[in-house]
Amino acid sequence: MSKRKIITEPDPVLRKKSNTLERVDDELRKLMDDMLETMYEAPGIGLAAVQVGILKRLIVIDISKDDKKKNPLFIINPKIIYKSKKTSTFEEGCLSLPGHFAEIERPAECHLEYLDYNGKQKKLKAEGLLSTCIQHEVDHLDGILFIDYLSKLKKDMIIKKLIKQKKEITKIVI
Repeated sequence: MSKRKIITEPDPVLRKKSNTLERVDDELRKLMDDMLETMYEAPGIGLAAVQVGILKRLIVIDISKDDKKKNPLFIINPKIIYKSKKTSTFEEGCLSLPGHFAEIERPAECHLEYLDYNGKQKKLKAEGLLSTCIQHEVDHLDGILFIDYLSKLKKDMIIKKLIKQKKEITKIVI
């Protein structure tokens, strides 16, 4: 496994739609393993392939809080087939928007169809944090970031700060 570089806003790749995967093979499993290592090291609870510059409909998630009992979820070609009318609000952050958080309201429950790590068709009913995380990551695959749910003013402020952070990182200090 090897750690990948996480792309940050305002990189235009984050706004592109990801492509459906045709098959699950060893190369794809290696990518999923790399993404999981990258996510854990960041640290985060979800990572979409687009966040490491790969436009494929692929997500890794692990909302377990215990480092000793990891429970990773590998989601290939996710399709949300149901969203509840009842909503819940969580403070969301994003590895592609480091240091920025906002309260986002989303459907409290969602149902998902996807392929797992071995390419088997699966269904999942998710609620609470898992539901929010799945919806957040599926948004990434469609070129949507959590800041898109904020007012234009808040969104623009966050993007300006991220641009400034990127400029400061590229300065060379001798």
